[in-house]
Amino acid sequence: MEDVRDLKESQLDAMREVANIGAGHAATALSQMTNRTIMINVPRVKIKPLEDAGDMLGPPDQVVASVLMHMMGDLTGRAMLLFPEPAALVLCDYLFRRERGTTTGFGEMEQSSLKEAGNILASAYLNALSDFMGMMLVPSVPSLVIDLSGAILTSAHLNFGHDREYALCVETSFRSEGSTESMAGHFLLLPDMASLQSIFDAIRIT
Repeated sequence: MEDVRDLKESQLDAMREVANIGAGHAATALSQMTNRTIMINVPRVKIKPLEDAGDMLGPPDQVVASVLMHMMGDLTGRAMLLFPEPAALVLCDYLFRRERGTTTGFGEMEQSSLKEAGNILASAYLNALSDFMGMMLVPSVPSLVIDLSGAILTSAHLNFGHDREYALCVETSFRSEGSTESMAGHFLLLPDMASLQSIFDAIRIT
């Protein structure tokens, strides 16, 4: 496995373009789900060892809502979509057509809606990667975990071990049209080593 630091800026730009397309699809899907026009900021893309991914997500004691799913098909691994608790609560307000600030906790309905939204948003990013790679990617049924970000990433790192070293992190933010407040979120792709090598091989020939 070659060092991720050997990737050229032009190759990272290719990954940013894939993330841009995925983020655009995610914004469209979120607009349809919430019946609002959702604006999106240009995402930032970083590739880091999984154990260092926490640096990208903020304080380890920050409560986050994380939607997790397996990635199957031609590339394998896991995908995670993480929203800080305040952003997840606002997202629930949007999904249920509530006045902003109404949702104060994650009951059964809220958890179900977050799983569905996370599934659709993560699939938007995976579809963009699938089109770029010319490969089939199939997400599994999503699961939802609400916990400290440090605990979620520690669990992911322990479960993956040394077989999955790098995380591809897409950091972006959404906001409803007319609002000045953004909802921050992170999409993490945790491919296994063979799939990560395939991704690196693809962007090296762009």
